Amino acid sequence: MNFLRRRLSDSSFIANLPNGYMTDLQRSEPPPPPPTAAPAPAPSSGSGFFSSLTSLSSITNVVKQTAVSAGLVDQNPAPGPGPVSRRYKILLVIDDQQYVWSRLFRGKKLQGDYDVKVEQAAFSEINLVSHANGSCNVDIQFIRNGTKVVRSIKPDFVLMRQHAYSMAHNEDFRNMIIGLQYAGVPSINSLESIYSLCDKPWAFAQLIATCKKLGPEKFPLIDQTFYPNHKDMVRTT
Repeated sequence: MNFLRRRLSDSSFIANLPNGYMTDLQRSEPPPPPPTAAPAPAPSSGSGFFSSLTSLSSITNVVKQTAVSAGLVDQNPAPGPGPVSRRYKILLVIDDQQYVWSRLFRGKKLQGDYDVKVEQAAFSEINLVSHANGSCNVDIQFIRNGTKVVRSIKPDFVLMRQHAYSMAHNEDFRNMIIGLQYAGVPSINSLESIYSLCDKPWAFAQLIATCKKLGPEKFPLIDQTFYPNHKDMVRTT
């Protein structure tokens, strides 16, 4: 910059320039014009953008009012964190892998707007923690490429296709039924009936009560005898 200033201030340099070249450098600056009132700003191309935003805002308000009047949106939502986009319901199917239940629910909708996400596992592959506020966290353990993997879900519904209790070793999963009932997770059949059927004499006692109410002609039962333990079953001659 200093070099250019020195060159432009040299009269011999200016004289050697072609005719009419940079002659404006030697002219004195004209006096500034008197201040006048600023003219109104002319509409620019950006005004159309803001106009489009205004129209879009009006359309959005109309859509919101229509949704409120139709009962699709709460007019006074409860304060709290922003809404979380969750467009699916989790169905926990307790069954072995002989039948893939996700095929049956593929493409199905709940309440016309929610997809059905199926999580299938056997009783031996799950563990859960339930809270009194209705929250139930289920951990599913499975083997992938020889590595044990754990996936956590919060089921919205439970479908049971596996017995929760057996006389075999490590086949008592009634604590899982209690945990689901503790959190109030809906199920088919009801968790009460599933837990009652874990104990066959208890379930037969309910049938006896129905037989007494309706009569053996309308509700016949096979005669059975209950013993509290195997020692009482031994009869002496």
